[in-house]
Amino acid sequence: MADTDLEEIRKGRLAQLQQQQGGGASSEGSQEEDRKQQESEARNSILSQVLTPEAADRLGRIRLVKESRAIDVENRLIMLAKNGQLRSKVKEDQLKELLGAMAENEEKGGRAGGGRIVINRRKGYWEEDDDLLDL
Repeated sequence: MADTDLEEIRKGRLAQLQQQQGGGASSEGSQEEDRKQQESEARNSILSQVLTPEAADRLGRIRLVKESRAIDVENRLIMLAKNGQLRSKVKEDQLKELLGAMAENEEKGGRAGGGRIVINRRKGYWEEDDDLLDL
């Protein structure tokens, strides 16, 4: 009888410890999720103040196609808004101009790598092979 009671106590204690560990991890995860949600709400708030509905719609369509480009545009708009460089709401035409300017920067190599492949050849290696062709 003592063995069954001891086993039940062990099972109960194990369940209690597992519940405490699971609860601690979920509270840390929920804090991080809350922080991310607050950041996204702040971003959306700033963007709704800065963009006209048509421009916001276009940015949403861009997000569907290429999310990284939409995030870059949002970051640029938020930076401009925080620095006070936007005098009025950004219209769809202005958003198109901003997208064009960002695309030109990427083509010129503004981004890391620039989407180009660079091949560096060793010079000494090929000279030795040319000597063999003379024979």
